[in-house]
Amino acid sequence: MTDTRPPLLLIDVDGPLNPYAAKPTRRPEGYLTHRMRPRGWDDPAVKPLRVWLDPSHGAALRALPYELVWATTWEAEANVWIGPQIGLPELPYIDWGPGARERTPTGVFWKTERIVEWAAGRPFTWVDDEVGDRDREFVTRRHPGPALLHHVDPRRGLLPYDFARLAAWAEALRDG
Repeated sequence: MTDTRPPLLLIDVDGPLNPYAAKPTRRPEGYLTHRMRPRGWDDPAVKPLRVWLDPSHGAALRALPYELVWATTWEAEANVWIGPQIGLPELPYIDWGPGARERTPTGVFWKTERIVEWAAGRPFTWVDDEVGDRDREFVTRRHPGPALLHHVDPRRGLLPYDFARLAAWAEALRDG
């Protein structure tokens, strides 16, 4: 039986949605500044976390032919702090589990192995600012389905080009 579900779009927050590496004094055009206190930032003595989000990204992501999933260290908190700010509904998220950063294969980003495991053979696109060639090689060797690892510049976040690339990949997959 053929799997008719859409491919997964695994979304990192910091980098793709929050261009954290942009110059601190130059918020990228279209982004709004939010001050947040997610887990780990809830100490009132610690300055709230500055997060830049573009409110148009939610609609642009929902328009893509994917099933959206958080692939971020924000985990479930992305549904509390990020999704509502950009108009996304509650999404499933990848639970990295304890010690995820410690069990990384050499030269591979710490999320990569868990993403392959979580996707369980299903086609996916992963948008992150940390993916590279070794991650692509690892996914090619270990994931039996189609996969696109799409790097996003953390100084700029998702741009129209990125959305066009994500749409084109999903359409090519659908067209076979």
